Amino acid sequence: MKATWEKIDKNLVSIDVEVDAEKVAAALDQAFKKVVQKVNVPGFRKGKVPRGMFESRFGVESLYQDAIDILLPQAYEEAVKVTEQRPVDRPEIDVEQFAKGQTFKFKAKVIVRPEVTLGEYKGLEIPSFEATVSDEEVNAELERLQQRHAELTVVEEGPAQNGDIAVLDFDGYVDGEAFDGGKAENYSLELGSGSFIPGFEDQVVGMQTGDFKDVEVTFPESYHAENLAGKPAVFKVKLHEIKRKNLPALDDEFAKDISEFDTLEEYKQDLVSKLKESKEGEAERNLQNAVIEKAAEAAEVEVPQPMIATEVDFMLRDFENRLRSQGMNMDLYYQFSGQSEAVLREQMQGDAEKRVRNNLVLNAIAKAENIQISEEDVNEELESLSKAYNRPAAELREIFEKNGQFDSLKEDIELRKTIEFLVENSKTAEVAGA
Repeated sequence: MKATWEKIDKNLVSIDVEVDAEKVAAALDQAFKKVVQKVNVPGFRKGKVPRGMFESRFGVESLYQDAIDILLPQAYEEAVKVTEQRPVDRPEIDVEQFAKGQTFKFKAKVIVRPEVTLGEYKGLEIPSFEATVSDEEVNAELERLQQRHAELTVVEEGPAQNGDIAVLDFDGYVDGEAFDGGKAENYSLELGSGSFIPGFEDQVVGMQTGDFKDVEVTFPESYHAENLAGKPAVFKVKLHEIKRKNLPALDDEFAKDISEFDTLEEYKQDLVSKLKESKEGEAERNLQNAVIEKAAEAAEVEVPQPMIATEVDFMLRDFENRLRSQGMNMDLYYQFSGQSEAVLREQMQGDAEKRVRNNLVLNAIAKAENIQISEEDVNEELESLSKAYNRPAAELREIFEKNGQFDSLKEDIELRKTIEFLVENSKTAEVAGA
């Protein structure tokens, strides 16, 4: 196989490929074996029609498309390796020649990874980040723990308040017609959580057990369901029950109930230690982010849109996985937030472009500094993942290799080593940040 390439425009290249006639013949043989299983010819069982009779009756050209489909993916992949290109999108293929007894010629136009012109990335001055823990932060964490361990009691009399759990039925209507997803029974809603359409929870506040009420709201213009976006709606609400949180007292008994410590003071000391450890990790991440940002700002690179779109897809899947871990799904999120997938994707565009740009710059720095990934580095990473996922390192290696993700694993290690290099070669400014 022969493959040459030329740059057409910025990140767009054209790869000219010529595949040997022998491989074309082999692909035609495979195509015939596939197609002949579906052909009906009087006097022959399916799959038993001789090749010569098939070509005489249907023409060898009837095999061309299947043969191209067989040959093209492998030929394109090999051409990419030969020309050392790094595509970031699907190619635009133009078949120039394909016939029995001839070579297969095609042209592939594809967007590739952009070139990066590095600026200054060593000796960058970055702020220091303190990891101190304030009394306010300790108290806020204790309050959060109080909320988590609060007991819910039924409110027999009196109106619902923000912070209460309202158990209610609701039935929604737009223009007098019920709509999908607008009805629920015995739904538990924390008032003031902001999880429902703006204005809904505010109007439930003040209702008492057994009350009926028409709650009038307007769907946001960006609501995921186009037939509801921007429209006024009426929800017929019945309040069945009000549950109120009773916070436990912050005393030694509370410390005993939630920890292995006998006194609240001991628990506070442990809490301060854990918060400090967490803030030290946060400070390290802030330090890394700061040096990456400075190195990326000093570089010149034009990020192709397909790379941004791919990163948005990744971010969306990651967001969905986090929702599932919290017992929610995307449909519920869109309903409660009033957003659509299109709006969410648009919101992610900026961060996605920033991530891609930063990674491209880090890759370029790794190349410039000849940062190598050793087998020891890979083994350490696999051992770390083994502990995190409680699976043998050898099994994880096999999974990465089988799924074609081993290069991605090595690239992640390379990025981390490059970030460590940048931090080690940076200068800390005197200005402290939190």
